[in-house]
Amino acid sequence: MSSQHSHAQDPHQQVLVSPMYLAGSNGTGDAGFAPVAQWPHHYLDEGPCQLLVTSPDQRIRIGWFGDDFELWKITASEDAVSPPRWTATFNHVTPAEIVAGLTTALARDYAEAAPYDGKARFLASPSMYWADSVQPLIDAGWARGAAERGTVEFIAPDEQAGVLIDNRLSGWDDETVTLWAGPPGWDTRAEAVFTARTPSHLIAATAAEMADAAPAIRERHQIHRELEDLVTLTPVAPPVHRAPQAPTPLDVRRTAVAQAVERARFPRTAADLRVKAARSRTASSAQNRPGSSVPALGAKPLVNPSVPRRSR
Repeated sequence: MSSQHSHAQDPHQQVLVSPMYLAGSNGTGDAGFAPVAQWPHHYLDEGPCQLLVTSPDQRIRIGWFGDDFELWKITASEDAVSPPRWTATFNHVTPAEIVAGLTTALARDYAEAAPYDGKARFLASPSMYWADSVQPLIDAGWARGAAERGTVEFIAPDEQAGVLIDNRLSGWDDETVTLWAGPPGWDTRAEAVFTARTPSHLIAATAAEMADAAPAIRERHQIHRELEDLVTLTPVAPPVHRAPQAPTPLDVRRTAVAQAVERARFPRTAADLRVKAARSRTASSAQNRPGSSVPALGAKPLVNPSVPRRSR
């Protein structure tokens, strides 16, 4: 994949990173939390979870673990005190834009559900067809990969991302679907992991973000060196400020004429008033001179003597 990099460039310059799933984290969870910005926020001073955002009834919980390998932990429960029905985790390399695929779907499901509805869509049982969870990747041209018996794998066209589905018998809390991107390594591979009872449409919403061709915005220094040759970086161009063009001679003449007419109609300065008064006196004296052909203002038109008057 072609890319242009220069270590001499400003490390804080904003760039568009493509593919987005190799953009890594920008150090904040803003994009992931944006879809649920109106939900209650709980800032925790103690413990590994630094921020917990919950649905108003606390059935959906989105935890941000700022210093841990598993940066995000998202769960859904049947009520506020029940154990999670399913869990999704995203590690510290996963772009928050991918997390937003899941949080957007959760916000929509919650808005459509009745209060305390035990049949809310975010609590639905997963589909019996594994393809329903990864259909966006199949539609985007991800190819079937070689996987162990009882598992299914799809690989992105650039071979830098994939999904592994474990269809072998497992417990409800076992991890069965893993989305990944980037070379193996603690700080190069992004991973999103879902447990067995995660609704298929929520996994598909997350996968759809990975298949999205839209780039992510990052600063240059936020791109891991081992990923630089795998991504395309396009500088975010600053807004173009066009210098005003010099007026042409025709523009100057038109402006002068327009200003002269405006001053004649609506004098604005004492000088303008004096000029208008002088013009008025000149016109008046010309009208009063003998033999002047200038009609007085308001004078009635002369009657043509050659046209006989009609009598009543």
